[in-house]
Amino acid sequence: MPYEKVSIMVAMVISVVLCVMLGGNFSKDAPVVVVDLDNSAYTRELTNRIDASEYMKVAAVVNTPADPRSFLYRDRAVAVVYFPAGIEKDRYTGVENRIGIFYDNTNVAQTAEIKEAMNELIALDNAAAGGDPGSTNDTIAGGIRLADRNLFNPNASTSNGMTLGFLFFFGSMFYTFATIGMVPRLRLSGELDAVLRAGTPWDIIVRTLPYGGLLIVSWCVGMAVLRVWGDLIFAGHLANFVFVQIFYVFVLGMVTTLTGWTAANPGIAASRMILIIPGGFIFGGPTGPLTHFADWVVGFSHIWPLTWEFHFTRDIITRGADFMNYAATFGAFLIYIAVIGILYTLRFYRAKKELLARDAEEHARAGARLTAES
Repeated sequence: MPYEKVSIMVAMVISVVLCVMLGGNFSKDAPVVVVDLDNSAYTRELTNRIDASEYMKVAAVVNTPADPRSFLYRDRAVAVVYFPAGIEKDRYTGVENRIGIFYDNTNVAQTAEIKEAMNELIALDNAAAGGDPGSTNDTIAGGIRLADRNLFNPNASTSNGMTLGFLFFFGSMFYTFATIGMVPRLRLSGELDAVLRAGTPWDIIVRTLPYGGLLIVSWCVGMAVLRVWGDLIFAGHLANFVFVQIFYVFVLGMVTTLTGWTAANPGIAASRMILIIPGGFIFGGPTGPLTHFADWVVGFSHIWPLTWEFHFTRDIITRGADFMNYAATFGAFLIYIAVIGILYTLRFYRAKKELLARDAEEHARAGARLTAES
């Protein structure tokens, strides 16, 4: 490793690139869904106040009863505000009423500013309704309160947060170490040329599948320990989880072998692990809430396979989503797999073309030597 170059490169990446991508340290314009069952002037005014907050933006307004969890799948929103029917009437008649708010507690930090902003908004509204001297609202009785509930991880357990994130992070990292040097190993042993001459890209990809199967088993064992010994909440179905993991380990194997393809030996290939795994861990949600990142950062983070993994595990494991609830994300994931598959196929056949060209050149030289000797 040319450390004199790598040290400067790492310093520049950390200080410039990550400084830009990790520039947000609070939830700015976090998506919030409003379920307005009163549909009155007062609730529309409150909705506008929520949307005006620097911490929140109203992603949708629904006027019929709905399960708040349905809006939180796929990270579409971080909170759901419920305005009950009759809240405007109760405000003017002095009857105490409550605004319900459901928080997505898969990451505790993502709702901290929202909770503060909502409490402040209701406090100011009640103060204005209380009839301060000189106020024109002397006839308004107020009495609106918040009734909040933390969903999915109500006690903010680390088993459902950072520990679960580390389980998938380290599992993916050591899977990468095991597979990223596969092509260099085949090249050094002389097997790669035989695969390129007579095989297809599948002949290399299939070699990663046993590692992928072991990875899935190890994750199931790890989650069983967290469930029995810790307090992991596995709200979904194991079949859904395993189904997604089959696709995940498949594409991760393609990404790892593709990344290590040009390395001279497995040791050099292993050093490229940093290009594949840490980015997904940093920007995938377990270390910092997605609401702290700019939209372009969240979109860009999907180049790392581990980002997709964390999206799926939050929905299936923590939120209990069935297939239809994460189908949109899965469809996008299939497109991602297709793109990686195309790049992988192009890399394979490019290497095959180069090998056949070398073979033809060697045959031509051998023929020329035979002709000269004869």
